[in-house]
Amino acid sequence: MTSTVAPPPTETHRTAEPRPQGDRRFGLPVATCLVMGNIIGGGIFLLPASVAPFGTISLVAFGVLTLGAIALALVFGRLAHRHPQTGGPYVYARAAFGDFAGFLAAWSYWITTWVSNAALAVAAVGYLTVLVPGIGEHKWSMCLAALAVQWLPALANLAGTRCVGAVQLVSTVLKFAPLLLVAVGGLFFFDPANLGPFQATDQSAVGAVSASAAILLFSYLGVESAAVSAGEVRDPARNVGRATILGTAGAATVYLLGTLAVFGLVAHEKLISSEAPFTDAVNAMFGGTWGGTLVACAAVISMAGALNGWTLLSAQTPYAAAKDGLFPRVFETRRRGVPVVGVLVTVALASALTVYNHTAGSQRVFEVLVLVTTFTATVPYLLSTAAQIYFLASGRSDRVRPGRLVRDAALACLAFGFSMWLVAGSGYAAVYQGVLFLFAGVLVYAVMAAKKQRAAAPPAAR
Repeated sequence: MTSTVAPPPTETHRTAEPRPQGDRRFGLPVATCLVMGNIIGGGIFLLPASVAPFGTISLVAFGVLTLGAIALALVFGRLAHRHPQTGGPYVYARAAFGDFAGFLAAWSYWITTWVSNAALAVAAVGYLTVLVPGIGEHKWSMCLAALAVQWLPALANLAGTRCVGAVQLVSTVLKFAPLLLVAVGGLFFFDPANLGPFQATDQSAVGAVSASAAILLFSYLGVESAAVSAGEVRDPARNVGRATILGTAGAATVYLLGTLAVFGLVAHEKLISSEAPFTDAVNAMFGGTWGGTLVACAAVISMAGALNGWTLLSAQTPYAAAKDGLFPRVFETRRRGVPVVGVLVTVALASALTVYNHTAGSQRVFEVLVLVTTFTATVPYLLSTAAQIYFLASGRSDRVRPGRLVRDAALACLAFGFSMWLVAGSGYAAVYQGVLFLFAGVLVYAVMAAKKQRAAAPPAAR
């Protein structure tokens, strides 16, 4: 029986051509900020309230999730060392399994990015209502605010990658002030009476950990940021892995301390219904509302910075796939280092999803969107870790360092199992909606693959 796995692309393929070092705009500090800025976006500012209904068992989920995220970060670092091109999971999946797997990784990751942008905008509006209470009085004012939060970072992206890097650096620095204030200072005001029950649902312990981890994964989306934008990073074989590890480890530390502090500062009953848990936490620390207002400002800046980075990532994967003829060629259009068509299409889709959710009157919109992205994010994660296992098991000496074989194999298997666990924890509804999004791409692939085949055929055969 012949193998159905397509051979890896040759080194002469267009996506295998690294950009000259002089054209790369991100050094290690900015690449690390891109990872941290995308990980620490809007998720951490809203997620303590989202997982509070599960009880403090969600802190266990956070610990497990951190270990899995670090394993994923290490796998992405190893893959980027051998494949330092723009596209990240798309590049790895295609190199291992061929065009269709690469397309599925690109399509699913693209869905993840623009749905995540819509979720971030919903979270940002929650904190905007602290600063401008009138926004929360009507659903359409909240919708318009969410749209503005999405389009402003898109305009920054259209100004070029240098502008993206500058915004990312500044927003990452500014967001750390309130997070560290709560994560470190909040421990001095910690009241165990606020924690509530350890397990607040009727689920089993494993089920509660899995369900809360599926929501919490949203806060770790972005570990692959440096790998996806490897084409913009100087010395990517060295810096992508370092930025991925440094950014993930730093974000994990802030996350764990910050969530624990919020649980101990805000009473469990209040936290469940909170729309701005970090604001409530600072108000509990100092009394009054001035501290909470400052936190709300920082949260909005943080989410704007995350949207800035995610908007860039949302355009990079379709760009890489378009270079290979697997996405419409219009996605190749670049200006000032930014795939402008990808940016515009992505923000338009995120805006449409935002309007739909406000029109439909969905309750707890943030959690619904988060769970959909949990499923779609695991598809490129699974394909990437499977690609690493493939390289290791097939003895590809050009992609595997023998001295690290055992360690890399253990990490890849751990990351793969971790991703499968997240799929199980995201729930039937999220998997159902995510599969519909994913299968819609099969038709797109059929059309693009046919066009690619027709273009490659000799004139006499057309």
